[in-house]
Amino acid sequence: MSFSDYKSLAQVQEEYQIKYQEDNFVSELWMDVPALFLEEFNFNLTCMDAFSSEAARCELVIFPILREIYKRYCDKAAFWVQKPFAYDAKLNGTPDYVLSQKSELGKTILGLPLLLLVEAKRNDFEQGWGQCLAELVAADYLNQHKRPMYGIVTDGKLWEFGRLQHQIFTKDTASYTITNLDKLFFALNYLFDQATHDLEMVAAS
Repeated sequence: MSFSDYKSLAQVQEEYQIKYQEDNFVSELWMDVPALFLEEFNFNLTCMDAFSSEAARCELVIFPILREIYKRYCDKAAFWVQKPFAYDAKLNGTPDYVLSQKSELGKTILGLPLLLLVEAKRNDFEQGWGQCLAELVAADYLNQHKRPMYGIVTDGKLWEFGRLQHQIFTKDTASYTITNLDKLFFALNYLFDQATHDLEMVAAS
């Protein structure tokens, strides 16, 4: 099996005995959204068909947002696009995006995953969360259950957040959209901050 073989939260919950709950755990951590980013992002939305395909959504909407957030955390964490990782024969695959610890071996090696994002294929959030929770379970095992794991599922327009800790998956009751880009940035900034808050600064290599 692979992460994408899991089609729902319930499927992962039953297999790995994960309790489900809902809570508003995401706060909004202010950050300045650069004017240049807003200009380029609005160009993508206005002048290009940014939602015509999964590839378009990822390249024109999702990745630019994540990249802008990651700039604030690049000294502490690594950011990956389509980087495979595995825990065992069932929990393995290729997440769309991963925020991880930096490896002492350099930027070519994936460190321990901290935050995982799944692009909701065909806008299917149920399947997206099944895949994301499977990825979170794998990341939790790799981290030896020592820290919360954070997950995001998005179709580019709508963004939903979750957290796995102590065999409890918490889905945030709020969701965010690109129509209110500031609030989305503040929420993502909070998640990146929480995922990396106890990591030491690492020199770029």
